[in-house]
Amino acid sequence: METKGRETRGGQGGGVSARGGGRVTSHGVHRILLAANYSALFLGTLASSLLSRFYFVHGGSSRWVSTLVQSAGFPLLLPLIYFSPRPPRTAFTPRLLLLCVLIGLFLGVNNLFISWGVSYLPVSTSSLILSSQLAFNLLLSVVLVRQPLYFTNLNCVLLLTLSSILLALNHSHERPSGVTSSQYIIGVLTTLGAAVMFALYLPIAQIVYRGVTAFRTVMEMQVAMEAVATGFAMVGMAASGGFKQMKREAAVEFDLGRARYWVIIGATVASWQLCFMGTAGMVFLTSSLNSGICSTALLVVNVVGGLVVFHDEFGAQKVASMVSCVWGFASYLYGEYKRKTKADEEEELIGAANPASNAAGNGGEIV
Repeated sequence: METKGRETRGGQGGGVSARGGGRVTSHGVHRILLAANYSALFLGTLASSLLSRFYFVHGGSSRWVSTLVQSAGFPLLLPLIYFSPRPPRTAFTPRLLLLCVLIGLFLGVNNLFISWGVSYLPVSTSSLILSSQLAFNLLLSVVLVRQPLYFTNLNCVLLLTLSSILLALNHSHERPSGVTSSQYIIGVLTTLGAAVMFALYLPIAQIVYRGVTAFRTVMEMQVAMEAVATGFAMVGMAASGGFKQMKREAAVEFDLGRARYWVIIGATVASWQLCFMGTAGMVFLTSSLNSGICSTALLVVNVVGGLVVFHDEFGAQKVASMVSCVWGFASYLYGEYKRKTKADEEEELIGAANPASNAAGNGGEIV
């Protein structure tokens, strides 16, 4: 995976120097941050999908509650921000605040779409549909951040699109008990809409982060975005009677009892926070496309999680869909590996031919 350890050619990966606290950081610090964010993304992606579906399976019914928990964990970032190194100058400008408000509203709508999809679809199905975000992310990255387009990228797009089409057509016996055919289709469409919106969010975030030099600022921006998304969800809950419904669910409707209801809500809040912070961190440390690849690859783990925890059906169409997903990932990753290997070989040849120039060029490298 290409990280922001050096300037990249042709706009690939949006590469800039790995940064923290307003100055170039060491390889070690960069790798620690990268590992921490990837771990958060892995745990958050798997747990949030399973817990969100668990809420609906055991008596939860409010999509606004499901929307709220996706962003309400932002206070968990405040201690991390407090103990993080301060940048040499104020980085969180009024312009960044305005961008955070707009992106936060965008994420609030995206969270609502995810809630609609999760309420009607099996975890494995929604995860495979959400994997189509990589195709949209690639296309939007080409337009917004000038990501180069290769055959392996296009192959990935076609296979992931095929994967989603197969699932959308497979609604006759894949829908959960109590979900009508029309509701299943609504679930597919809203989940696909969430995939498109998330794919748009990633390159927009990459563009915004180009002017950010400290990881602390990324966390501050994440707090602002999620606070706005939380406000959006709370307005929706207030307008629809969601707060009263939440109390009724905890007291009566949730079949595992009041105490476990609040444990599930709390765990879901924490898991979504891990997921979104991990995503934001990966965009900042690598690129929007790399973040999208990591997120989408982990959705395949959710498919397995849905099979194990909820015993989702896994018919022939779903097998073909998952094979298409894995094939698309493999195609993309192989192409990136070959290009990175070729770029490294070219750099070695240039360095060997002109060692004096290479040494001077390393003045800004990470140490």
